[in-house]
Amino acid sequence: MSGEISPTGKSAGPGSSPALRASHADRDRVVEVLRVAAGDGLLTGDELDERLEVALSARTLSELAALTADLPPASAGADTAAVEAKDVVRFEQVHSGAIERTGRWVVPRKLELAVMYCAVTLDFTDAVITHDTLRIDVGMTGKTLTLITRPGVVVDTDGLHLVHSKVKHLQAPADPGTPVTLRVELVGQKAHGRVVVRPPRRTFGQWLLRRPASLATGA
Repeated sequence: MSGEISPTGKSAGPGSSPALRASHADRDRVVEVLRVAAGDGLLTGDELDERLEVALSARTLSELAALTADLPPASAGADTAAVEAKDVVRFEQVHSGAIERTGRWVVPRKLELAVMYCAVTLDFTDAVITHDTLRIDVGMTGKTLTLITRPGVVVDTDGLHLVHSKVKHLQAPADPGTPVTLRVELVGQKAHGRVVVRPPRRTFGQWLLRRPASLATGA
């Protein structure tokens, strides 16, 4: 079908078949498009919830295509080619407010944590990823280091030395066909407190559908 809109919000080629069954990865990509569109003000909260519910239960690519057909190409995802990631970002804090990176933040190539008794949250749900590896040098005492993942983001804690601390790694069911887009390597020392690696919380629509939270993120 000529002019069919693909799950990524772009026109599909003449050889595409909208009757093809949708995979988890296809649903993830559409959910990401919808989340970005809502963040840009193109969809209301109610519209987002309605479309997410349809996306999570869609069985074919044509069902997914209909959800993004009225969205401009710019909402189909950030153009990361023009985004320049910093080589090193360093956080130094002692007994102060929480450190958070959420929303559409640009993932650096290296992150250094020199933190004492300050909670740290790194949310990769909507992060802009321009390279395949992020090394986090951890020098952290107390509180919790939280990493919120999405499909395609994997976290390696084998290089982390724990002192009176523990790692809690929660993984949502993953589609074997989902490519790894970012490998996060934790090295250094975490003393006291915890390291938590988890997928995003369920949205209300997901709770109704009893679906894994990982389906609400994109690659």
